[in-house]
Amino acid sequence: MVKEKEHINLAFVGHVDHGKSTLVGHVLLKAGAIAEQQLDEGESRFRNVMDTLKAERDGGITIDLAHQKFSTKKYDYTVVDCPGHRDFVKNMITGASQADAAVLVVAADDGVMPQTKEHVFLSRTLGIGQLIVAINKMDLVDYSEEKYNELIEQVSALIKTVGFNPDEVAFIPVSAFEGDNLKEKSENTPWYKGDALFEAFDKLSAPEKPVDLPLRVPVQDVYSITGVGTVTVGRVETGVMKNGEKVVFEPAGVSGEVRSIQMHHEDMAVAEPGDNIGFNVRGVGKNDVRRGDVVGHVGDAPTVAKEFEAQIVVLQHPGVITVGYTPVFHCHTSQVACTFTELVKTLNPSTGQVEKENPDFLKTGNAAIVKIRPTKPMCIEKAKRIPQMGRFAIRDMGETVAAGLCLDVTPAK
Repeated sequence: MVKEKEHINLAFVGHVDHGKSTLVGHVLLKAGAIAEQQLDEGESRFRNVMDTLKAERDGGITIDLAHQKFSTKKYDYTVVDCPGHRDFVKNMITGASQADAAVLVVAADDGVMPQTKEHVFLSRTLGIGQLIVAINKMDLVDYSEEKYNELIEQVSALIKTVGFNPDEVAFIPVSAFEGDNLKEKSENTPWYKGDALFEAFDKLSAPEKPVDLPLRVPVQDVYSITGVGTVTVGRVETGVMKNGEKVVFEPAGVSGEVRSIQMHHEDMAVAEPGDNIGFNVRGVGKNDVRRGDVVGHVGDAPTVAKEFEAQIVVLQHPGVITVGYTPVFHCHTSQVACTFTELVKTLNPSTGQVEKENPDFLKTGNAAIVKIRPTKPMCIEKAKRIPQMGRFAIRDMGETVAAGLCLDVTPAK
């Protein structure tokens, strides 16, 4: 099977109503990934593209994921549309949509808003290292160069606080609705000398495949297939899986030899990071493993945590978080209720400096170091060692209340 172009996951982030969905819709149209017929009439022409696709998917009609992908000469992209912050966090942290780069959308007429700040901070906490800033709705400010420069100053000050270097970031004046400076340079901004959005996309660096890290494949599903036996489905996050190798599923604790690996219904001898694969392991049955288990090599098995220390950001919580609080942690494909056993210290969200040791509680907006104990066995890794397996979202009452990364693990085994 021929490997295609290098692939980049691209998150569109920013304050609500700043035009993210319209921008995504127009980008997909310009890239030829959707047809004119798929657009609405009038003002919300592009806005509902992702929603329509999602609704169609939710309605049980399978849509080829190509709809959310688009290609340029250089790369294949997957769009991670981040509508509101709840979905944003859940999507960003769990598995497939770990973004490699973000497009921060800031409306020229509104400027930097609370959610703009939140998304920037979150992007950084979750390990996004590349940023493009789209200064949108330029048509509403008469394509004013002065307004554009004013926003560059505002946004530069903001992204500096989380460690982005504004000199390395493209600030592109766009109109998502009119299409200015998306695929080619617009006559409406003769004063702008930089790249159009698509040119900026192709200057991003594709993520290096973490082939040198230990093998980790979070299990998404397990099937019984006639004539093949039990097939486990998952995405290779790190490392390399080869036919004939001995692998172990944790926390299930079962192991066996890889008999076959398939991707897009074709047999493969080797699977690498980013590959969505189905694989059959000799001696492992459908009832031995489940979604949330993680596959690794027998010699370097996935870590099962008895307890772990984490750095978290509380995004939104109606009350306060205290010791004993037990929400659900979403980490790779697992969902496990975990208990806060210790609040170690709070940190200044912008600088990371310690604010208070052993606080009594945490509230919305706090960044903190905490100790966590899973209520049942779960796999998580130190984010420094295997970042892909060390990030999580904390959900409660149907909302994402916090996000974080694992700093240290006390193994259960």
